[in-house]
Amino acid sequence: MSGPEWDAATYDRIADPMHRWGLGVLERLPLLGHERVLDAGCGSGRVTEALAERLSAGHVVALDASAAMLDEARRRLARFGEHASFVQADLGHSLPLDAPVDAILSTAVFHWIPDHDALFRNLAAVIRPGGRLVAQCGGSGNIASLERILQDMGASEGADLNFAKPLATMARLEAAGFHDAEVWLTDEPTRLEPGASLEAYLETICLRDHVARLPPADRPEFIREVARRMPEPVLDYVRLNIVAIRR
Repeated sequence: MSGPEWDAATYDRIADPMHRWGLGVLERLPLLGHERVLDAGCGSGRVTEALAERLSAGHVVALDASAAMLDEARRRLARFGEHASFVQADLGHSLPLDAPVDAILSTAVFHWIPDHDALFRNLAAVIRPGGRLVAQCGGSGNIASLERILQDMGASEGADLNFAKPLATMARLEAAGFHDAEVWLTDEPTRLEPGASLEAYLETICLRDHVARLPPADRPEFIREVARRMPEPVLDYVRLNIVAIRR
């Protein structure tokens, strides 16, 4: 997952929507408490912490491509000691896990991976047969109004995001070795506080790749202009939900 390094501390502070959705996704993962579970794209570890709390006799593998995110996750999960381990790896490539996992959780990550065929193959390679994949990411139509603003500004070139559709995702899951897949879209329009809070959110999450392409002196005005063009401080998030079993 290429791109600029994340501002992990700011992300941890402002990513309340991702945390809220992630806790809902976690509810779809049945756990007995002794499992070994991969959080595929753990970010700063807010959802991973809730996962670890459900694995009192198990183990969570917190994986992320970002060194800064993993540093935040290590601090947050330090209290779990040997029940948590950390892996820096890109989900678009083979995953260097030292043992298979019983389940995989992922929230707000897969849309950052351009090649979903490779993504699901890589996940299938590290989960035991019968293991459950439960995930959510940006889906078809995600932040469409923001993307139209960027096009109008001549700034559409940015992150190589993959907002996939359910049927295509089901086919990819099947080809990768999963079955009994359920995949669906949900609308999650999200209102943010206008002003500095909105601009920090846009800069850290939605526009991070666009901002990285600009000279530092031009970045504040670019972010302010995008915010000004939004009719209201609402992001039209669309989430792609995934539940599947490894054959």
